[in-house]
Amino acid sequence: MIKKRLTEVKNSVFIGLGIGILIPGILLPIVWYLMQKFEYLAKADLLLIGCIAVNAVFMHYSFKLNKDNIGRGIISATFLWAFAFFFYKINRT
Repeated sequence: MIKKRLTEVKNSVFIGLGIGILIPGILLPIVWYLMQKFEYLAKADLLLIGCIAVNAVFMHYSFKLNKDNIGRGIISATFLWAFAFFFYKINRT
């Protein structure tokens, strides 16, 4: 079902950018809440990186379906999230 929907989506960099920003944007608040709720997860920044790394799965899948522009948009969003994480780490320490 997801494959059918993704094949119908227009091959646009902006759609990929939207997907790449939206997916981690949904996962990060959930992980942030868990990091604040449970003491042993407070320093588990790898969880935040995992939220961003989910984009790699979607990028791989879009390249597999020959939606190269969507994949490029997703990787662009991944770099934006990586820069945001970098600045978060610099300001935290």
